[in-house]
Amino acid sequence: MRLNPPTIFIFLISLILAVAAIAGHQGMIEIPSIMTAQDFWLAISAYVILAIGNLVRGL
Repeated sequence: MRLNPPTIFIFLISLILAVAAIAGHQGMIEIPSIMTAQDFWLAISAYVILAIGNLVRGL
């Protein structure tokens, strides 16, 4: 398996989602409660986006 570095755009999207998950968990920001445990799903989506950015070339 060959991994590629993610583009800065993909990295920034995943970083923003991860920071929002941490800030929501700490109570610093209010995230609209569409589903329960939105902090967990924000963190998972940040990880998945970063993983896809590493696996797909040129993304």
